Amino acid sequence: MSVLLSIEHLGIGFATAEGMMPGVEDLSFEVRRGEIVALVGESGSGKSITSLSVLGLLPSPPARYLSGNIFFTGRDERTVDLLALGAEELRAIRGAEAAMIFQEPMTSLNPVFTCGDQVAEAIRVHRKVSVAEAREEAIALFERVRLPDPVAMYDRWPNQLSGGQKQRVMIAMAMSSRPSLLICDEPTTALDVTVQKTILELIRQLQETEDMGVIFITHDLGVVAEIADRAVVLYKGKIVEQGPVRELFRAPRHPYTKGLLNCRPALHVKGERLPVVSDYLEGREPLASVEVMPVRVGLGEVLMRVEDLRVWYPAKKTFLGKVLKYNKAVDGVSFEVYKGETLGLVGESGCGKTTLGRALLRLVEPTDGRIFFEGRALGELSAADMKGLRSRMQLIFQDPYSSLNPRLTIGAAIAEAMKVHGMGASDGERRQMVIELLEKVSLRAGHYDRWPHEFSGGQRQRIVIARALALKPAFIVADESVSALDVSVQAQVLNLLNDLKKEFGFTVVFISHDLSVIRYISDRILVMNKGRIEEAGDAEEVYQHPRSEYTRKLIDAIPNLHQAG
Repeated sequence: MSVLLSIEHLGIGFATAEGMMPGVEDLSFEVRRGEIVALVGESGSGKSITSLSVLGLLPSPPARYLSGNIFFTGRDERTVDLLALGAEELRAIRGAEAAMIFQEPMTSLNPVFTCGDQVAEAIRVHRKVSVAEAREEAIALFERVRLPDPVAMYDRWPNQLSGGQKQRVMIAMAMSSRPSLLICDEPTTALDVTVQKTILELIRQLQETEDMGVIFITHDLGVVAEIADRAVVLYKGKIVEQGPVRELFRAPRHPYTKGLLNCRPALHVKGERLPVVSDYLEGREPLASVEVMPVRVGLGEVLMRVEDLRVWYPAKKTFLGKVLKYNKAVDGVSFEVYKGETLGLVGESGCGKTTLGRALLRLVEPTDGRIFFEGRALGELSAADMKGLRSRMQLIFQDPYSSLNPRLTIGAAIAEAMKVHGMGASDGERRQMVIELLEKVSLRAGHYDRWPHEFSGGQRQRIVIARALALKPAFIVADESVSALDVSVQAQVLNLLNDLKKEFGFTVVFISHDLSVIRYISDRILVMNKGRIEEAGDAEEVYQHPRSEYTRKLIDAIPNLHQAG
């Protein structure tokens, strides 16, 4: 295989008021035609900086290229240094010979144009064809990326598509110019495991058919095992290890790689403390000092009982407002939550998980059915009574950044709930209570006066956990609270939740689309599909001996970390 892209001793910095901040240092690796090279590392490791530099998409200033070259060999077999090209020359390569699939398709697609128009536009820019020919080719691309009803999909708006469908549109757009190099920047992060599996299969199939070189960026080594030929591991802007995936997985040399490999929940049983990257970087042997957490035995006292719950939304109305069709988000669900347990709620996007979780807290009003909490029927409580009960029931949101007020320091955000519910005799006393909470979630007292944007994703997740615990609740709904986190940060948050649960004794409904995470943290599992409970039972029993075909599909879609070994 001939070399398609060669990055040699690349150094990139960012100009700040404090001086030059290093982005990546002395990076060197190659991508050959017909192979997939994975760039692996946690957030901030330099993966996206490297990929954006290939296409000249880093804003300069503040970005500055401090050293190195990026050599690209196009279809005409001419090799050029991309860093030495002018804007017009680079534009001729960008999109036509080198294309990119971005991490978040919703923000990459223009909301005021249909999906088909956007793909057709890319075709017409790079290949001078008529509007009719561009439309025909866009529909053919939609069919190729396995979008349902490609003709109808052409005229749909981005907001009408699911996350997986939007990502397929982005893949079709990237493939429209038949590029030699495809850069995929975290294209499956936060997608359902089943959708992730189909996207990975699609990228691999297109790569083999077109003989493309692919740079696949991810923080998940399980995904690397599924798709990549070679892997380049980045840590703090430097390459710490690279080589064939099979060899790297069988005998990793660097402690950072070992940490990434071993911190995935799928590799650990319930009750076993998850190792984190810092364990390996600091020379500790996490497996030699496993902290075993007690595994719950028996069911005990019922904390919450749900009877035939329905949450329906009008999907189609007549001109006069009569409802002709309902979207049945939750459709006849019944179950019990036992005091002190962690109940896992798993299913694909759109199955009704989040709606059910919010209905349990009466943040969404049910259409029908009853919910009993500590023996009280929530639907029969007045607004004042419900407000009094709020301190007993809390929610950890999926996206911590959007759930924190950017105009409040994190200390004020946590103390606000305490003040509303009459906790603490003074602002000073509440401040001390908040600081104690921050320290329990491994943050510092000095963080009290900082703003939400000053924290990493993992730190923000710790903040919203502290806010949920501020009122000492008996019941918490954790809605996809680790889905978009790096695998090592995910391990830290899961360990933290287990520690806090042991200390405070609260009950948790843990919502996720990842059955491996649900299996690790839960005592029992409810599997949801199309608004109904598909399967329920002991976590290990459901995982090892699923009765439902749908549950088996979720398990089969979990990336297999050992298949590359």
